Amino acid sequence: MTHAQTETESGPRKSRRAPSKRDGKPPRRRRVWRWIALGLAVVLLGAGGTVWWMYESLNSNLSDVDIDKALGDDRPEKQPTSGQNLLVLGSDSRSGANAALNTGNVSGARSDTALVVHIPEGRTRATAVSIPRDTLVTRPACTTASGKELPAAKRVMFNSVYSLGGPSCVVKTVESISGIRMDHYMEIDFAGFKDLVDALGGVTIKLDEAIKDSKTGLDLTAGTHHLDGTDSLRLVRTRYGYGDGSDLGRIGLQQKFMLAVLAEVKRQDVLGSPTKLYDIASSATKALTTDSALGSLTKLAKYGGSLKAIDPGNMETIMLPVQYDTQDPNRVVAAQPQAGRLWKALREDTTIPESAKKSPATGGTKS
Repeated sequence: MTHAQTETESGPRKSRRAPSKRDGKPPRRRRVWRWIALGLAVVLLGAGGTVWWMYESLNSNLSDVDIDKALGDDRPEKQPTSGQNLLVLGSDSRSGANAALNTGNVSGARSDTALVVHIPEGRTRATAVSIPRDTLVTRPACTTASGKELPAAKRVMFNSVYSLGGPSCVVKTVESISGIRMDHYMEIDFAGFKDLVDALGGVTIKLDEAIKDSKTGLDLTAGTHHLDGTDSLRLVRTRYGYGDGSDLGRIGLQQKFMLAVLAEVKRQDVLGSPTKLYDIASSATKALTTDSALGSLTKLAKYGGSLKAIDPGNMETIMLPVQYDTQDPNRVVAAQPQAGRLWKALREDTTIPESAKKSPATGGTKS
């Protein structure tokens, strides 16, 4: 029997050659890649679940108010440009977590800090106008958060509008005195402010003069200081231990600190660090109340992203020009024509005249 016959009768011998590329990968290697693919899928699904949980957690922290519904059509016209106007309030409720922050024993809540932030078309710079809380204003008739009608009133302190009427009444009052429609509203409470600064790891600020405030317990020398959340809160609330003890003097501190916070956020590249971004976002969303148009994490993030080109160095801070009230020297009123010129420049998105930035009242009477 020949060799060829043997192969025919018993069947062809199995080849010992290495498989060609056409044969595909060996079964073992295919199994390895399947497990790798499965592992990646599990990781991605797990990450997706974590991202979803993070989103839901942050989103549920937010509170919002429907400003448009509350105010209706009785408002200034919207700007024809893509510029934006944002009302930012720092509320000082003295209950709950805020009660432990040496904020004083005062019932109710007030708007301790009020900023009209104007962002011109192009969104590369901004102007923040502080409204002193002791400013006497005419409050227009408005609907409170509970649905009660609040009648118009003259010569009321600006910070009382919040405690009596809530966010919608504050927005309507600001729009009434400025003639500028507020596109958005943001409010941050004291306890949330403290946690936000702590999430940043503190904020560095340079003081031109020493601060010694027996009411808040803040004691700082002139010079550079790195402050944690508690001391930062004491700083922005300092009044009697700085300058002549007036509210007007404190506004300068608040503006300086706001720029320091913005600079710290930019320095740390918060958006480039997911872990730090989540910590800061968690603190911020717990403290924030916004208008309904910003009332979700996606809306808030989109709006924040549209402002990322604004550099703290391009942000101008101005105090609304005020003068002492002739009937009560412990109160101030808007100084004219300066205040009118300031609001007009913001309404028309034009350069603010230097004359519109000068305030006749630069200090106040201690009380």
